[in-house]
Amino acid sequence: MERGPSLNCTLSENRPDEFTNRRWGGVLSENRISPTFLFDETMKIFNRCFLWLLMMSISGQLLAQSKESAKDVMDVIRKVNDYWQAGNKPQVRAFWDHAAYHTGNMEAYRLTGEQRYLDYSTAWAEYNQWKGAKSDNKAEWKYGYGESDPYVLFGDWQCCFQTYADLYNIAPDKRKIARAREVMEYQMSTDFNGYWWWADGLYMVMPVMTKMYKITKKSIYLDKLYEYFMFADSLMYDSEIGLYYRDRNFVYPKHQILEGKKDFWARGDGWVLAALAKVLQDLPKKEKHRQFYIDRFRGMAGTLVKCQHPDGYWTRSLLEHNFAPGPETSGTAFFAYGLQWGINQGLLDGNIYQPVVDKAWNYLKNMALQSDGCVGYVQPIGAKAIPDQKLDARSTADFGVGAFLLAACERYRYLNK
Repeated sequence: MERGPSLNCTLSENRPDEFTNRRWGGVLSENRISPTFLFDETMKIFNRCFLWLLMMSISGQLLAQSKESAKDVMDVIRKVNDYWQAGNKPQVRAFWDHAAYHTGNMEAYRLTGEQRYLDYSTAWAEYNQWKGAKSDNKAEWKYGYGESDPYVLFGDWQCCFQTYADLYNIAPDKRKIARAREVMEYQMSTDFNGYWWWADGLYMVMPVMTKMYKITKKSIYLDKLYEYFMFADSLMYDSEIGLYYRDRNFVYPKHQILEGKKDFWARGDGWVLAALAKVLQDLPKKEKHRQFYIDRFRGMAGTLVKCQHPDGYWTRSLLEHNFAPGPETSGTAFFAYGLQWGINQGLLDGNIYQPVVDKAWNYLKNMALQSDGCVGYVQPIGAKAIPDQKLDARSTADFGVGAFLLAACERYRYLNK
């Protein structure tokens, strides 16, 4: 171990008065100490004591963080999920916002083994007949934005297939994935490749492709995954910055903020980083495009490190902290999840990235999480950073809770090694 220079605190002995007097700028006269000298030395001692106390306080905080156990995080997971489920019934539609929560709930179930978490997602799937959008008339199926039944090919209605696949793997029953196979295999039979035209859609559907490949062993799922992702890349990826615009409407220079600057939405890029983590989790080790996904994942991680706010969160506009200032939880949680997963899997250097995740987790646990289990400071449904939009401790949403659970589960795995 390298050592720094030693601190020599030995007082000089037998210094001649002439030397001493010269050293203190003439403040000594006829063996008397001037009031100015006494005041200056007192202030020096005070400042040193203050700095020492400050350092001890910071060290105490760091020590407290370092003592966090896996059990502590497990308690947080249960607190958050129990709070959400107590106040929200599972009988809601299978649209993306609810479906994104269930991706976190299923992760919490895998970690805790709590039957009530599994029952909650199962009740939701049964309520929705294991479907997303429910139209059976393929002639009317659409892929643009829509919240009604004909929008079967719109990715926000396909996110639910992730949870259906997870439930199938726990207790196989073809009924659970019949609709997922019908929809995705019809979609893949078309020549069109522009289904993923917004950043959120990458989280909604990319993991569906790898999960369905693992179940069916049909290579077309992986081939179309890459093809569709390449379209999304051509539309939204900024190779200079290494991040994704939310959709074509926010690509620079068409869209600018603060007199000509690029605008990258935190939750939008959070969706993408989390999607890549989920894809890599299920992708075969020898899949031909695996290294491409790894490189893209690492590239995003490298950029995100540079734009983290000093307080641990990421602001809604990633590169411009002052555009929509203040904490935001959903994007921060997705980043914490993706980065911690990358560290846990050996894809990211813990020496570089773990301090970043630690700061993010400190924000999530100590500011976003409220004493009753509510996850606050979640930006409502939207598509961009909004300067005058105010968030507070009770600003919550199902997708934000899902993201928090994903981050917490990876934190647990990190501490439980």
